[in-house]
Amino acid sequence: MSEQRDPTVPAGVTAGVFSPDGAALRRRYRRALRQLGLCVLLLVPWTVYLGLSLPDRFEARYWPMVWVGFDVMLLTSLACAGVAVWLRRQVMVPMSYVAATLLICDAWFDVSLDWGRPDVWGSVVTAVLVELPLAALLIVRARRVLKVSARLAWQRLGLPGEPPPLHRMPLFVDFASGPGGNEAGSARGGRTSGP
Repeated sequence: MSEQRDPTVPAGVTAGVFSPDGAALRRRYRRALRQLGLCVLLLVPWTVYLGLSLPDRFEARYWPMVWVGFDVMLLTSLACAGVAVWLRRQVMVPMSYVAATLLICDAWFDVSLDWGRPDVWGSVVTAVLVELPLAALLIVRARRVLKVSARLAWQRLGLPGEPPPLHRMPLFVDFASGPGGNEAGSARGGRTSGP
């Protein structure tokens, strides 16, 4: 198995697979890719089928339960993100993304379900002035925490310069030889060739 150099890893730092058992990590990686690929492949025909088969009107028997349940999930995710911020915990990152996603979904459903009715303008105003800005704020703050965490880890390892942007940062980073070649752990996460 030969390793290829990852351009996001600084010179003097080796890149590889982060795991005592690289083969097990590669198997998990391939399995996750297959599962996500299968989900995408199945969702395309399902979406087309729904687009062609769903009725224009539908009466829901448990409509209040659906919306109250959705709002309880939204409230819970916002509360969890708030508590994580208050306690200064990294879990605020995924909780912020969950809350932001639910806010975007809430805006979409409110506007979509009121489309063609006089109530649509209230839904549009709420989406534009409350839900979407709050979702954007949560995403920006979570991204900022990720960037600060990466920068602090980079500095603590004594690596030169700034860490790569998040979209180029390897999934797993384990620094095995820091600057000067001493054993301080290694930045693994680069691609490796082989199965």
